Amino acid sequence: MNIGFIGLGNMATAIIGGLLREGTVLGAGEEAITAANIIGSAKTGATRRAKAEEFGIVVTADNRTVVEQADVVVLAVKPQFFPEVIEEVRDVIGDKLVISIAAGLTLERIADLFGRDAATMRLIRCMPNTPALVNAGCTAVCLGEGTTEADEETCIGLMSSFGRAVVIPERLMDAASAVSGSSPAFVFMFIESLADGAVAAGMPRAQAYEFAAAAVAGSAQLVLEAGRHPGDLKDMVCSPGGTTIQGVKALEEGGFRASVMNAVDACVRKAQQL
Repeated sequence: MNIGFIGLGNMATAIIGGLLREGTVLGAGEEAITAANIIGSAKTGATRRAKAEEFGIVVTADNRTVVEQADVVVLAVKPQFFPEVIEEVRDVIGDKLVISIAAGLTLERIADLFGRDAATMRLIRCMPNTPALVNAGCTAVCLGEGTTEADEETCIGLMSSFGRAVVIPERLMDAASAVSGSSPAFVFMFIESLADGAVAAGMPRAQAYEFAAAAVAGSAQLVLEAGRHPGDLKDMVCSPGGTTIQGVKALEEGGFRASVMNAVDACVRKAQQL
């Protein structure tokens, strides 16, 4: 099975890296995907050269070549470029499986750009996130009406190569885009803020980032593995009259929860406008 990527940015890089790192087997074959099975296009020669050198994949400046040589086509460009890109390849897409990783664009909208009905296309929407770059991604997967069980298995295999993949209905995709796709930016801000606080207390900055990032990573892993409510885990850390509950009180006074909820809402509303 040959996989084609239109766009070779961070998310495409994460997927390609996961495929090659994990030795992923897709479709009915028994052999793992190799660099020889992957072709990607990018506008700039610098990007093409970098990805060819990094992964050993075939690269091209021609999006049509990608579609013609691939069994599965991953649309990995920004939403605003979809009309232009799809116009280039719509007459050669045929019945190939198409996977979009763009925020906001519905299955119906993407199919319409191809001049097709969504029910007649093998079309899947996915929303990965940047932790995919370190094999810790969490990808929302939304299956189009025209996809088969084999298409679902192929897509899940792709997205599971660099983390988790969870199938959800399309009505939840905007929420998933916010809580998974956009939220790493919020988490990075939180880590930076934790480190700033430690620096203010006298800790060297590099050490502060290490402690803060490790604490966030470990806390997230505990939520995933313990199977307990985050509030219960928070209560475990808050001893009566202790230091942590004072910090929790300060966060509540600053509107911490409401600010995070508002940030998610802002992302959802923006996705709905795309």
